[in-house]
Amino acid sequence: MNSRQMMVALWTIVRSEIRRFMRIWPQTLLPPSITMTMYFIIFGNLIGARIGQMDGVDYMDYIVPGLIMMSVITNSYSNVASSFFGSKFQRSVEEMIISPMPNWLVLSGFVIGGAARGLAVGIIVTAVSLFFTDLDIRHPLLTTLVVIMTAVLFSIGGFINALLGKKFDDISIVPIFVLTPLTYLGGVFYSIHTLPEFWQNVSLVNPILYMVNTFRYGILGVSDINVGAAVGAIAIFIVIFFSAAIWLLRRGKGLRS
Repeated sequence: MNSRQMMVALWTIVRSEIRRFMRIWPQTLLPPSITMTMYFIIFGNLIGARIGQMDGVDYMDYIVPGLIMMSVITNSYSNVASSFFGSKFQRSVEEMIISPMPNWLVLSGFVIGGAARGLAVGIIVTAVSLFFTDLDIRHPLLTTLVVIMTAVLFSIGGFINALLGKKFDDISIVPIFVLTPLTYLGGVFYSIHTLPEFWQNVSLVNPILYMVNTFRYGILGVSDINVGAAVGAIAIFIVIFFSAAIWLLRRGKGLRS
């Protein structure tokens, strides 16, 4: 395939993925905004009024970046996991695999589509947060970079999950038993400085902690970790996950009966 044909193929996959989640927006875009509104009301207004400040920042302001990032992570992941597994289940993905399209292009199409949904939900949650607080983004470029990298990373993770999954229940195991605990323990609602030293060290093993804190630093200018190291770690994870997904596609893992 020449470059023009590859661009057409990539855009076809991306457009299909975007149209898929936009067509059913009451299921894909509306529920996260309602859920996050509940978080803002319960944790921000009710509990936040008792807590006061966290790391010198009003508690409502403190949790906003974490809640935005949480919505981006879960929606980027679930979009690709459900979409690719559905294509695999219907055996329509086989047409793409045997076509002249390179594996990286197929992967990129699904990943861009997943990241688009994650970012769309992130924008909606950000808009909702403006009803509860005023956001003054300190580092716009860093904020944008981190949220895009995170959306891409978890979109690739969703692709790998769908590739290895053998039944529909398999694509819900990781979000329930891995992503949800890591997200809640990733500093969304608290600073790790409030934890005992042992649990601070345990928290440092959680990769989501670095994404949430880097995003929070971009918006509020406060962080529990080294921001530069965190951005580098996210980039490394993207390369590792992307390489693993390409290797699995080449080996036909999860695609061959």
